[in-house]
Amino acid sequence: MPKMKTKSSAKKRFTLTGSGKIKRKHAFKSHILTKMSTKRKRNLTHAGMVHSSDESNVKLQLCMK
Repeated sequence: MPKMKTKSSAKKRFTLTGSGKIKRKHAFKSHILTKMSTKRKRNLTHAGMVHSSDESNVKLQLCMK
């Protein structure tokens, strides 16, 4: 059986931290930003962590099990 391939989209969007958690970026920060408040845009800048209920799916896409 061949090796499992990592999903390219997941590879680009998620990074692993030293403690094993998965870091992600916020959505809605690419265009049409004029109608958003400065506070909202600033809060979207900071990275977040993947929720524990979604971690298993992301790890499958990254071929980590």
